[in-house]
Amino acid sequence: MTPPGKLLPPIFEPPREKAPYATRPDDSRGRFFPESESATRTCYSRDRDRIIHSAAFRRLKHKTQVFVQHEGDYYRTRLTHSLEVAQIARSVARVLALDEDLAETVALAHDLGHTPFGHAGEEALNAATIDFGGFDHNAHALKLVTQLEHRYAAFDGLNLTWETLEGMVKHNGPIADGKKPVPGPIASFDTKWPLDLVQWPGLEAQVAALADDIAYVNHDIDDGLRAELFAPNDLEDAPLVGVHVRAIRSRYGELELGRLIGEIVRRLMSDLILDFISETNRGIRSGHLQSVADVRSADRALVAFSETMMPQFRTLKGFLFEHMYRHPRVMNSMNKAKDVVTSLFQALSTTPGLLPEDWARSCDGPHGGKTVSVVRDYIAGMTDRFALAEYFRIFQKEIVL
Repeated sequence: MTPPGKLLPPIFEPPREKAPYATRPDDSRGRFFPESESATRTCYSRDRDRIIHSAAFRRLKHKTQVFVQHEGDYYRTRLTHSLEVAQIARSVARVLALDEDLAETVALAHDLGHTPFGHAGEEALNAATIDFGGFDHNAHALKLVTQLEHRYAAFDGLNLTWETLEGMVKHNGPIADGKKPVPGPIASFDTKWPLDLVQWPGLEAQVAALADDIAYVNHDIDDGLRAELFAPNDLEDAPLVGVHVRAIRSRYGELELGRLIGEIVRRLMSDLILDFISETNRGIRSGHLQSVADVRSADRALVAFSETMMPQFRTLKGFLFEHMYRHPRVMNSMNKAKDVVTSLFQALSTTPGLLPEDWARSCDGPHGGKTVSVVRDYIAGMTDRFALAEYFRIFQKEIVL
C-alpha cells in the first residue's frame, strides 16, 4: 500500500507550451465592438468572466435538465452542470496543450440559451413558434450574448471575442451543411460578422462539446440513482458502467449509496476522458496539424472517442434514455412542463400587455412577428420557478410538477 503523503506519478504530464494548433489570444479576430483589452487577463479569460457575471449565467441556477427545480438539492441544475463541464474541458485542454481559458469559456456558455424545464421546455417553445422560425438553444445563447444582455453603456450584449462566439455556435460542428436551415439569430449575426459556419470550430470548442457529453452521462447516473429511477443492480449489465459496479462490490462489498455513486462516477469519467484524450492525440498526429486553420478545415471532428468506446457510449446513453429520461415520473412532470410553456406562449402572444412593460413596448400587437420574437425570448429566459409563478399570475392556477 502506498504510504500516506506519497504522490503517484501522473499518466499525462501537462505540456509547458501551447501546441501549434491551439487557439492563441494574440491571434484572436477580436470583438465586434473594438475595446482596449485587459492588462491582467487574456481576451478569453475576460470572456469567461463576462459570462460568469451575466444575468443569463445566474439564471442557470434555477433551470433544470431532467428534474424540475423543486425535486431536491442533490440534483443537477444547468449551473452545476456547466461548472462540471468547464472543469473537464479545462483539465483536458491543459493536457492537449490548448488554450484552457477558451475551452472553459465555451463550456460555461454552452447552456446559456436553454429554456426552463430542460429539453421538454425547448421542445414546447420550438413547437409553439415553428411558424416563426422555431427555437434553438444555441441560437438563443448567441442572441443573449450579442443582444439581450444589457450590462454595458456602449453596446448590447457582452461583446465576446469571435472565437468564443464561434465555439458557442459550432461546438457540435458545422451548421451550414445544407441539411437544415441555419437558425435565424445565427444567420442574422453571420451576415454582420461571419462565423465560418461551414467549418469546424477550434479544438477548444470541440473539447467543450465532448466534456458536455461526459459530464451529463455521469451526473445523470448520479441523479438517477439518488432519485431511485433505477438501482445499482440495473447498472451491473449496462455498458461501460457494469464492469465498475461489479469491481466496486467485489472489493468493498455493499457501500452506502453516496460512496457507491462516487466510485462509479470517478471510474467511468476517467475511462471516458482518457479514451478521448488518447483518440484526440491520435487524430492530431494523423492529421499533421500545424495551425488552427488546419483544425477548422478538417473534414471531421478531431476531438472524439475511439471506435471502441463510441458504440459503448451510445449504448449507455440508450440505457439512460430508457430508464431515466422516459421514466413515468419524469415524463409526467415534463408533460406538465410542456403545457406550462405552451400556455404561457399562447397567453402572452395573444395579449402582449401581460408582459412586463419594458418587454411589451417592443411588441407589434397580438400574434405579430415582433411579438412572437419578444415572447419567445421572454419565456426562454425564465427559470423553472419563475415560469410556474408566471403561469399562476396569468391563469390563477397552480401547477404541481
